[in-house]
Amino acid sequence: MLESLSVLDFKFPWRSYQDQLLKRFDCHIADDHFHVIAPPGSGKTILGIEIMRRIGKKTLVLAPTLTIRNQWENRLQTFFTATENFKNYSFDIKAPSDVTFSTYQSLHALYKSFEDKEDYFKFFEKHNIEVVVLDEAHHLKNAWWQCLIALKNNNSFFVVALTATPPYDSTKSEITKYFTLCGEVDDEIAIPDLVKENDLAPHQDYVYFSKPNDLEINFIVDYRRKIADFKDGLLKDAVFIQFLKNHRFYKHPEQELETIYTNTSYFSSILVFLNACGISIEDTKLEILGFSKKEAITFPKLELEWLEILLQNLLVTDREILIASEDYLSTLEKKLRRLNVFERQRVNFTGEQLLYKSLAYSPSKLNSIVEIIKAEKQILGDNLNCVVLTDYIRKEFLNRSSENLEHITKIGVIPIFQYIRSRCHLNAELAVLTGSLVIVHKSILEAFSAIASLENFTFTPLETDPSFLQISVKGKSKKSIVSIMTALFENGTIKVLVGTKSLLGEGWDAPSINSLILASFVGSFVSSNQMRGRAIRKDEDQPNKTANIWHLACIDPTDTDGGREIDILKRRFEAFVGVTNTKIPFISNGFDRLNFPEEFPIEMLENLNNETLKAASKRPIITERWTTSIGSGTKLTKQVKLLQQGDQPYQKQKQIYYFDVVRFFIAELSTAILLFYFEFILEAINLALNRGFVYLIYAFMGAFIIRFGYKLYQAVTLYLRYGYLYKKIEKMGSAILYTMHHLKFLSTDFNSVEVVAERLNKGDVVCNLVGANTYEIAVFSKALTELLEPIDSPRYLIIKTSFFRKQLNVENFYAVPDIFGDKKENALVYQKYWKLYMGRNKLVFTRQVEGRKLLLKAKLFHVYNAFKKVSKEVIAWN
Repeated sequence: MLESLSVLDFKFPWRSYQDQLLKRFDCHIADDHFHVIAPPGSGKTILGIEIMRRIGKKTLVLAPTLTIRNQWENRLQTFFTATENFKNYSFDIKAPSDVTFSTYQSLHALYKSFEDKEDYFKFFEKHNIEVVVLDEAHHLKNAWWQCLIALKNNNSFFVVALTATPPYDSTKSEITKYFTLCGEVDDEIAIPDLVKENDLAPHQDYVYFSKPNDLEINFIVDYRRKIADFKDGLLKDAVFIQFLKNHRFYKHPEQELETIYTNTSYFSSILVFLNACGISIEDTKLEILGFSKKEAITFPKLELEWLEILLQNLLVTDREILIASEDYLSTLEKKLRRLNVFERQRVNFTGEQLLYKSLAYSPSKLNSIVEIIKAEKQILGDNLNCVVLTDYIRKEFLNRSSENLEHITKIGVIPIFQYIRSRCHLNAELAVLTGSLVIVHKSILEAFSAIASLENFTFTPLETDPSFLQISVKGKSKKSIVSIMTALFENGTIKVLVGTKSLLGEGWDAPSINSLILASFVGSFVSSNQMRGRAIRKDEDQPNKTANIWHLACIDPTDTDGGREIDILKRRFEAFVGVTNTKIPFISNGFDRLNFPEEFPIEMLENLNNETLKAASKRPIITERWTTSIGSGTKLTKQVKLLQQGDQPYQKQKQIYYFDVVRFFIAELSTAILLFYFEFILEAINLALNRGFVYLIYAFMGAFIIRFGYKLYQAVTLYLRYGYLYKKIEKMGSAILYTMHHLKFLSTDFNSVEVVAERLNKGDVVCNLVGANTYEIAVFSKALTELLEPIDSPRYLIIKTSFFRKQLNVENFYAVPDIFGDKKENALVYQKYWKLYMGRNKLVFTRQVEGRKLLLKAKLFHVYNAFKKVSKEVIAWN
């Protein structure tokens, strides 16, 4: 250990959750990585310094901003030095010391300054830097990632990654880059632990719904109608149908097998479209792909997703090969462009950008914000400390009078300010804070002057309301005005502060916030979680603080599921761990915990909003629910949830996870047989006397087969396909667990770990690993998810088959999880335990000709479920 680092010592007792994480540190750092998820308020910086101290080598600490960089040095001097300041540090990356605090931008600039990248690598070798700490690691994308991964690939480092929210909603390639650099998540500090220790305030998320105005509704309906007309016309377009029938995939599939293997969805979309046109798919074409004449695929409906895949490939991916049909494709492209469904080389029928922008920035949300603030003000009175965060300022609406508010067509800082000003009557309690625009009420100038001299600022009355003043800074940095406005908010002078996400969303500290309205719709759930973190910090001046976090959603009236806004909220809520709104509360992530209905008809919105406002008014209950939920568990664990499917699937080949109908069918069959038995007994006495006992037996068997033969066949087939769903999943989980143990993925005592599966009230099934550590649970969850999701392109397949199953057309295909499919010997170990728990099977390598054919067959058998989410990973406090 460096002598300079050995003198550092944390001066206070560790919090219990910090102490537990540090106790596990040694086993996690064995692979030279330590990747920690730690929410705001958990002492992430303090933990980073302690980890750096324990490693005891020259360290480079990287942060996204200068403010956060400076916080590292401040925390080190404040919490780790007793008699004198630590001197062996540097802020200059070009002149590193034992500990160097810098930013990602500075490292990137250093990287670019070396024409020969070998000199870049030698620079770190020369200065003997062996530890890199990545703070707020979710910022690591693209250019910043490049200079770090190059360094990691050429130099030997300990990598310590700290983040509040991994970028799970980024693209697949960005997520892969992130985990390649940071390593898998080793440990996580759970929000319930912080609430339990009173380091975070009890809080709850709420959603306030609005409906589009008539103009927006007409636009949406017209958009949907035009697309429906286009689809109907295409299904009747003889030229397009003939074009597809002449396509090389359909006309000569035997010559295109390699290409079909690499783009199964394209081939499937052709088959689905032609089937929707009433064209029977020839058996000979399916036989080439591995299907026998006895096997059948009942294709799904031609949903818009299939049409997107088909046209995306025809107009973009496959365009060069289809050059002979360029004139026709060009005409087709123009039709799509006129419909606004083909932009930037992408076909999109769902209106992802066009409709989403219309709904995301719907002025109907301005009324939602007003109603929320009115309700919060009524309950909290002078104790209200509300912040509204949004994306844009919209200065063009600054001089809009109260009488003309209805003509505001966009949401932003100024539209929100104008609506609150005219409809909530807050006056002195309302203010605006952005990087380029600051507005306060004239009545707070005295309070303002108590913090800073008025001479340093210019105050200009607004044209539409002179009682509000626009502030301009005279030669001072915007930092000073931010600190002044923050102080006014913290001391209660300002009650409602409207600002931008870019200024106040990350790094801004105002622990008095007890109501946060997220009117921001740009960016990832990483930024959403950072904004959310502003409100849930504890407040020393309000020890009983609770926080309400409000999300806004404008419903798409043409979509019973609520539309794109609800979809985005559902994805973002995967990153939010909180207490449920169920009768018996528990702690989990996901949108489901708010207990909303599955569908959102427009006529229900008013009742939903009234119920939400009523629940939000009962703040003491939030604390009670957190206390009850925390007491029912000890740590956050990952579970794999299999989602109950709402529509009956049509294809004959199904995975076991679609429906658990066996027990109901067998119960129905048993009841029917019992009734038949009593009915037959009444006839049997007379029959035996007239025809004899042997004739009676033959008559019974014949009548039974005629009446129940088909039902019995169905019951046997269903049992072979499904069995009891949660029991099947538990067996699959056991096969994964035993394989992990055999291949030494487990460091926990094997006898203390078990697989648990259960069926929930809504029909979903959850399965998780109990007793394992964070890494082991993550490996298990990922493997089980890969096993249950529709087959993609695994290296190995397991086929559950037998003569009896083949006759009943019940072969099941399963992907061997990637973590076991990297080597044949590992796949064979997995097959061994699969056989132990799931029965006879065949292991197939999919990178050879026959294996590719079976992989394609497996994909086509699951074509019906291609766009359905059948499972997801959830987090629960157990």
